[in-house]
Amino acid sequence: MEKSTFLTGFLQLSDFRTYLFLAVLLVVFYFIHRIEKKKINFSYRMIIGSVVGLVLGVVIQLIAKFPSEPSEVVWLSEVSSWYGLVGNGFMDLLKMLVVPLVFFSIIRVIMNMQGENLGKLTYRTIGMLVGTTLIASIIGAVLGSVFQLGSALVVEGGDAQIREVVPIVETLRGLLPSNVVNAMSEGNIIAVVIFAGFIGIAIRRLNKKHQDIIEPFTKWVEAFYKIMLSIAMTIIKFMPYAVVALLANTIISRGVSVLAAVLKYILVLYLGIVIMFIVQLIIAAIQGVKPSTYIKNGLEPLILAFTSRSSLGTLPVLIETLREKFLVNEGIASFVGSLGANMGMNGCAGLYPAMTTVMLAQMVGVNMDLSFFIMLAIVIAISSFGIAGIPGAATISISVVISGMGLGAYFPLIGAIVAIDPILDMGRTLLNVSGTMVSAITVNKSIGKEEVE
Repeated sequence: MEKSTFLTGFLQLSDFRTYLFLAVLLVVFYFIHRIEKKKINFSYRMIIGSVVGLVLGVVIQLIAKFPSEPSEVVWLSEVSSWYGLVGNGFMDLLKMLVVPLVFFSIIRVIMNMQGENLGKLTYRTIGMLVGTTLIASIIGAVLGSVFQLGSALVVEGGDAQIREVVPIVETLRGLLPSNVVNAMSEGNIIAVVIFAGFIGIAIRRLNKKHQDIIEPFTKWVEAFYKIMLSIAMTIIKFMPYAVVALLANTIISRGVSVLAAVLKYILVLYLGIVIMFIVQLIIAAIQGVKPSTYIKNGLEPLILAFTSRSSLGTLPVLIETLREKFLVNEGIASFVGSLGANMGMNGCAGLYPAMTTVMLAQMVGVNMDLSFFIMLAIVIAISSFGIAGIPGAATISISVVISGMGLGAYFPLIGAIVAIDPILDMGRTLLNVSGTMVSAITVNKSIGKEEVE
């Protein structure tokens, strides 16, 4: 009994199948390492890693005979934990960089900015992020109505609980950095951006009369920013390995049997993701970026967003991609990327809440007239501010939107949807990151690179 507890509870290595699939993962890593040595393109390695992770997850579920509750199967839970160590550990390393990278990049862009471009950068960024989110919400509402999700999808009342709805005044105040150390530790990126903005503005003001005094600090900011970029590139090299574990673990931990009950909702949501992604491609094309070029250049952050389900964790990769592949100014890439990881998320704050609210309204027989959809758009636009770019943030968003539409009492009816949230969140997060990427490209084009250098 003592040995069993040690192996099961502590080491989580109590079954030969756990050892088997850990060995398989190591073999996969060796294979990826070999193709890396052969100078195979990084994007291709990402695709290979995603495909292998998908197949591996399905194979493990097949051997487990597709249990309805994967967490109750001991060896599956063990494999999931070890795979999670690799995948989630990689995401933790990326998140480690987020606050210092954002903090110093925002200071750097503001202290080097000329004229009144800071105001332009801010309102154009917010305009793009919120504007594309509203487009996504329209697509979600239309699809939810056309496919009659509420009448076709029968869900049982589950144990889903609505998240606490915080008044908009409290939400906005919570974004202010009353304690900047606490804001940094909690990953409140908007607060970090605000604090960094004040420092950048102060540097610009003091630079006129006290340039000799603040020059050491400005050089230190430039140096630290370069160091953070170097660390980011070192960690990013391990991304093809991480996506294998991330994608396999998603399938292992959630199972596939739970998908059958809500298959139509999943298909309609992913149809909406495809449609909105096409809209984003059109916006990028208007800015001079061909769809094929957009997909090819943006492949790394899109795949990472899909497998990790974290807009915030993808931020370092996104900023690097915008700089290197799309030639977006460093400051604009950092500024738009930082805001996009916390507000105006096309998938989590736009498409998903709109589609789910329409579905819920149809389930309970709410009359959906023009005023309903106008109110839905207003609530979504407001709720899209300050949504943290981490897995599960969409549940907060949907709680706010459903409550704002007066449907909070019916939240338990979408228990089956909440249960498969990780499956939905993969596509939503990809759409979030793509929306931020398109916004950065558009803002960079509208302002002009030479104005912020």
